[in-house]
Amino acid sequence: MDRITTDILISGGGVAGLTAAAAFGSAGFSVICVDPAPPVTDGADAGADLRTTAFLQPSLQVLEAAGLWQRLLPYASELQVMRIVDAGGETPEPRIVKDFNAADISDQPFGWNLPNWLLRREMVARLAEIPNVEFRPGVATQRVITRTGEALVGLSDGSRISARLLIAADGRNSPVREALGIGVTTMRYGQKALAFAVTHPAPHNNVSTEVHRSGGPFTLVPLPDIDGKHCSAIVWMEKGPEVLRLAALPEEEFEAEMNARSAGLYGPLKLATRRSVWPIISQIADRFFGERTALIAEAAHVVPPIGAQGLNMSLADTRVLLELANAAPADLGSASMLETYNRRRWAEVKARVTGIDLLNRASMLGAPGLRDLRAGALNALYSVAPVRKTLMRAGLGVR
Repeated sequence: MDRITTDILISGGGVAGLTAAAAFGSAGFSVICVDPAPPVTDGADAGADLRTTAFLQPSLQVLEAAGLWQRLLPYASELQVMRIVDAGGETPEPRIVKDFNAADISDQPFGWNLPNWLLRREMVARLAEIPNVEFRPGVATQRVITRTGEALVGLSDGSRISARLLIAADGRNSPVREALGIGVTTMRYGQKALAFAVTHPAPHNNVSTEVHRSGGPFTLVPLPDIDGKHCSAIVWMEKGPEVLRLAALPEEEFEAEMNARSAGLYGPLKLATRRSVWPIISQIADRFFGERTALIAEAAHVVPPIGAQGLNMSLADTRVLLELANAAPADLGSASMLETYNRRRWAEVKARVTGIDLLNRASMLGAPGLRDLRAGALNALYSVAPVRKTLMRAGLGVR
């Protein structure tokens, strides 16, 4: 088969890869995006990703440049307040409740929450509108050879692609990263997460809530109403064996344990979707680039789902790459461009991975004395207004 030439080949068609394809395509670059699995774009399908993504304020720049935000906004739920609840006392009831309100630092909400399966649906539709973007679902990257002037990629459909820039958005076990011999540092917690949606009688009022007791946070994130019922997405982190036990419970028993763990917030919670299980790790690549190649998203970094950091860090990767490409299109994929990308992203990402790792370990504390120390630290940090505002800005990724 003849060799196909393109500006950019993106290996990976998850939310981060699809966003990058739309962003670079909208900027005028020719893009081919491949993924071994066709995207599941209906929440009722068995393979649907039931997790949600909260796009924080800085991510709008990328989404708007990609022509995606106008498609996504009608389905988004605003995140106006980030509420931290400590329920680490003798019984699983709220003993400390602290609200971080976006109004203290901005005239916009912290972010906007959407289901991952819906993101894929709208992003695939957007790619179909961009004539210089080709999306090939069901096609995998099989071989990678890089040279000074190009990346040569063999695909599972027999295609041979010559790209000025290869973007690895192919997940935490990235085949592209492995082909380039880039190592990773991985931190394991023995945790897994349950992801599902619930309905509840009390409105969420655009409040995202993390309930801390032991094992990891129990997080409720606002979603649009379902059939007139208030709805939230939940990510419930616990030790791996406990998550597997919970996932296997009959629905009635599961709802009883879920309501106990929720500390009674929003009234009785009712399961609205199936339950899915996801592994929890932290990971960072030794560097975010190779010859003619940039690593983004989980190919570069993985964090537990705390503070809506994961995908927003990924979109920051794309934002920096896009800025560099637009500033000097002739240097797309050059060593100087990729070294600059790595310099601008690696240290910042390393700091965030380290911080989230510490937060996750604190959220797992089970001994009553240690839970008391965690509650005292939350109370102290919140009580100093300048510190509270600094933490909110840091969480958004702005100064």
